[in-house]
Amino acid sequence: MQKDTQIIGIRTIIEAIKAGSTIDKVFIQKNTQGELMSSLLKLLKQHSINFSYVPVEKINKLSQGNHQGAVATVSPISFVPLERLVEEVLSKNENPLFLVLDQISDTGNFGAIIRTASCTGVDGIIIQKHGAAPVNATTVKTSAGAVFKIPICKVDHIKDAVFYLQASGIKSFAASEKSTKTIYETDFKTGLALIMGSEEKGVNPSVLKLVDAIVKLPVYGEIESLNVSVACGAILYEVVRQRL
Repeated sequence: MQKDTQIIGIRTIIEAIKAGSTIDKVFIQKNTQGELMSSLLKLLKQHSINFSYVPVEKINKLSQGNHQGAVATVSPISFVPLERLVEEVLSKNENPLFLVLDQISDTGNFGAIIRTASCTGVDGIIIQKHGAAPVNATTVKTSAGAVFKIPICKVDHIKDAVFYLQASGIKSFAASEKSTKTIYETDFKTGLALIMGSEEKGVNPSVLKLVDAIVKLPVYGEIESLNVSVACGAILYEVVRQRL
């Protein structure tokens, strides 16, 4: 059975994957076994679908019916392949603006960032398949519907996306408090991709090694860092200011 943006039951999830449904994430009850579950796990790995093992209490909370130990969330949007996104944007815009989110996991932050991205003219958002917040009802609500207005693509690894963007002539700027250079000392007038890191760990160190520049917001007072959605908004509007 399907409930809102959920698909409940192992067999139903299997059929949905085979039918090409945009499965965002699958929650699997710990210690659930059997041939049907083995088939589901095989499909999830083949299609690189994000899944995690959770206690039965979590599964029961997500579903009301006979879940058989598995509940899937279905994305309300279709994700765009990275190559197509970059190609289409570059054909229309000489100085594109992409936003890369490195495993931002909070749906509220994700939705707020999407809303700001839409307001600041971001051409596309890139997220990682694993570890990223899902596109669900909370994301839709906090984005004020902007999630339906801006292309979003999923990649296996953020590093691969950075490599591809750079090969396409797009500079990459990562936001990190470790930088010695502020956004106000940085030229954002060229085609670029802004990389924002997760709420707890920031941008992955392996990604920081690849970027063209690392930038930061000046922060005063006792609190050393900003909420990621607030920081993202401040940087995006500095990009807008420079491009006006």
